[in-house]
Amino acid sequence: MLDDTSISPQSRYAVINRIASFYYSQGKSDDMVLFLTDWVETHPGDSYNAYWLFMVASHYLKLNEEPIAEYYYERIITNFPDLLVNGKSVHFSCLQHLIQISKRSANRINYFNRVIHDFPQQVSITEMYMRIALEYEKVGDWDAALKSYELFLEQPDSSTIQIAGLPNAYTKARQTVDFSKSSKDWTFETLDELENAVKKGITSYNWRALDRYRSKVNFFAMSWKSSESDPNALENFSMHNFMLGNRIRYLDTLDESSTPTEAYLRTWGWTSYVNVWYLYFRKVDFPADPEIHGRWEWAGIYFGEKL
Repeated sequence: MLDDTSISPQSRYAVINRIASFYYSQGKSDDMVLFLTDWVETHPGDSYNAYWLFMVASHYLKLNEEPIAEYYYERIITNFPDLLVNGKSVHFSCLQHLIQISKRSANRINYFNRVIHDFPQQVSITEMYMRIALEYEKVGDWDAALKSYELFLEQPDSSTIQIAGLPNAYTKARQTVDFSKSSKDWTFETLDELENAVKKGITSYNWRALDRYRSKVNFFAMSWKSSESDPNALENFSMHNFMLGNRIRYLDTLDESSTPTEAYLRTWGWTSYVNVWYLYFRKVDFPADPEIHGRWEWAGIYFGEKL
């Protein structure tokens, strides 16, 4: 039947699919792969070649032979036109698998871009912009990452979307973009410099200095049970309101829970309602600007004793 030149493309598709399915059902997977790959090589004009190689790729994926599966999925989207099988795009299915199994960020960036461009109606564009921003960060393309974060924030559901594995997607994007556009002139070269400056400001009751030292974007003031993503945690108050008439003190050393990237200074005497404040310092994680990356900032305040 396959040698019959008068057979219709639909009938030829049914025959090839039947043969491949027979091999597979009989446990002759190698024969199925050989049959399909040989057919594609000897019949380059077959409009279903993308699907035959998709069957091969899916077979290797089931065997956990991901590099081989990736090779065939990549070959399909690069060399063969898309087609619909049972109402589903073969290219879209390939891209979905490639995004899952590819280990290289450069490849994943390409796949995400193709999905955004070719299949915008079949995915969450909001999620795609977030995920591609993370891949751009991995390869060090900070301009492209920031642009993707901005595109993410422009989407109407950016503040409400739930993305698997990224519980604070909106907060991360918002903080990254806001920080990139800020002056960053409140950062200190070292933690010691920041700690000493803040302590001096407290000792001299220099609320103006303390206001200068605080981060001008993404600064939070909240209880230990709250989250930075909580809108009520973002504060823009002046330290003057809390220093006037109070006797503020601090420990000589940073809290023992401090790490190489985060530090806590216990202070007290602020208000009768919440006497103890932990000032939170953190190392700046912003590789997009090497002069700022690795410096230290006063990023927030935790109210009350540590839990």
